[in-house]
Amino acid sequence: MMGIEKQHIFLVDDEPDVLKSIALTLRSHRYLVSSFPSATECLKKLRRQDCDLIITDVRMPDMDGIELLGEVKRIVPYVPVLIITGYADIPMAVRAMKQGASDFIEKPFDKNDFIQKVESALDSGGYYGPRVDKPLTNVQRKVLRLILDGKSNKEIAGILNRSVRTVEVHRGKIMRKFDVDNIVDLVKKASGMDLSETT
Repeated sequence: MMGIEKQHIFLVDDEPDVLKSIALTLRSHRYLVSSFPSATECLKKLRRQDCDLIITDVRMPDMDGIELLGEVKRIVPYVPVLIITGYADIPMAVRAMKQGASDFIEKPFDKNDFIQKVESALDSGGYYGPRVDKPLTNVQRKVLRLILDGKSNKEIAGILNRSVRTVEVHRGKIMRKFDVDNIVDLVKKASGMDLSETT
């Protein structure tokens, strides 16, 4: 019998005991888990390797969970994010949901309820389509932004001072990354994405 590929979860929390406890819970449900003590380390890994879900604590010293959520949605908008907090902070929950969090969980939490939310978030991740091998380059972001503005390949080539053929190549790569074969589906999947350039 062929094995089913395990879903890979990135877990971020600056408290080692909490990180270990949540990781054990997830592994007991047969998830593959990569743990990170900071948002910065998670983002470094995310630029090199895909995951199916990110679970992050909200209160962390270098970059908080809301900031991490914003970065994740900019880099890999198709990856769902669960926010965990030990504080009953409703405004923060609202901010997280508005920025695209799949759900918001208060510590301490019931393990069964937690796993249900993890499963739900993983299911919801399908909205953005299958995993993309790599984030968009800055040039691809420019091309995609112009596609979403309704520009033709010729118009994009003129704006970016590139050949039409080069624009076509970038367009093809973008569509493969989003796993779409037409502009309508590309617009649906990319419309909520932050297309500002990365440094």
